[in-house]
Amino acid sequence: MTHAPPSPPAHSSGSAATIQVQTEAAAADAWLVIQRWGKELGFQQLGITDLDLSAYSAHLQNYLERGFHGDMGYLARNKLKRLNPAELVPGTARVISARMNYLPEDTQPLQVLNSPELGYVSRYALGRDYHKVLRKRLGQLASRINTQFEQHGSEQAAPALRAFTDSAPVLEKALGTKAGLGWIGKHTLLLNEQAGSWFFLGEVFTSLPLPINTRVVKDACGNCSACMTVCPTDAIIAPQTLDARRCISYLTIEFEGVIPKELRAPMGNRVFGCDDCQLYCPWNRDVTSTQEPDFTPRANLDGENLLRLFSWSAKEFDEHTRGSPIRRISYEQWQRNIAIALGNGPATPEAMQALNQRLATASDVLAEHLHWALGRLQERSKKFSR
Repeated sequence: MTHAPPSPPAHSSGSAATIQVQTEAAAADAWLVIQRWGKELGFQQLGITDLDLSAYSAHLQNYLERGFHGDMGYLARNKLKRLNPAELVPGTARVISARMNYLPEDTQPLQVLNSPELGYVSRYALGRDYHKVLRKRLGQLASRINTQFEQHGSEQAAPALRAFTDSAPVLEKALGTKAGLGWIGKHTLLLNEQAGSWFFLGEVFTSLPLPINTRVVKDACGNCSACMTVCPTDAIIAPQTLDARRCISYLTIEFEGVIPKELRAPMGNRVFGCDDCQLYCPWNRDVTSTQEPDFTPRANLDGENLLRLFSWSAKEFDEHTRGSPIRRISYEQWQRNIAIALGNGPATPEAMQALNQRLATASDVLAEHLHWALGRLQERSKKFSR
């Protein structure tokens, strides 16, 4: 006997008859509908998992005890909630994990990385802030669930309890793995056979007793260690173990202080994030680019000249990065990162002049990096003039 899935709800704010999810068959039908809605909202895949994350407890504890999280104190806070989703959102019975591809078409990341006069921005940050995009779509998905379904015998008015995307104490990669979206690669990112690792994750916590994924996605990294080998700062110290304190993404985004001198040269021209572990991953060779317009590069950030980026005033920085993930960092961090990139770039009079001029109004933290960059360029200039 087959069960036809219920019709989708009217997409309006008006009330609609709800369908009770009280049997396994009804839950399976509801899940088919929810997956269809997810595709309509731009997600490439949805999966469903229970709340048992006990298998990840020891790894998280070891990671925190060894201080690999650096200054990201929020990772140490609310550890209980990270490992127990129902502690974060009471009433949660299942987590819907969703992925959305983000790699823009026609970008040439290796070409930018091999052009030291240009600034490299991580591919995920070239377009609109993914938090805004996914939060809106997940909210729409939750709204449809609440409009259409109800859990029989439950006092919970809204079966879709809350939506998240990289914005709360949620073990997104662990949940994505259990939901069947992929496996955690040696670079610690979730890998999918069709999408590689170029995708965002988001979640909807729900009280509906939806059918749990039972398919285990096999770890297909095998003997490959390309991501570990190419990491510019050797931040991947073991398979699935990242020391964030050495990671360029952490240094350029999360870290606000003085970047250790020994890590500055390996940063090259990376001014916001780093994609090297993804760029050289075999699973990312032939992935499909995103068709999502919101992830189209903005403000000429895909390979802009470093001197042009460094010349932005604080006001111009705000204007050019409005609605962008780059707004996560301050103007001073932006200038610090570019100063390092300039120090790793061509020893031109223009670069040295720009760095010297900025010294007049620089804070102590920024001045440290400006002096370092000037020293590098001056030393290189002397070698060329001999």
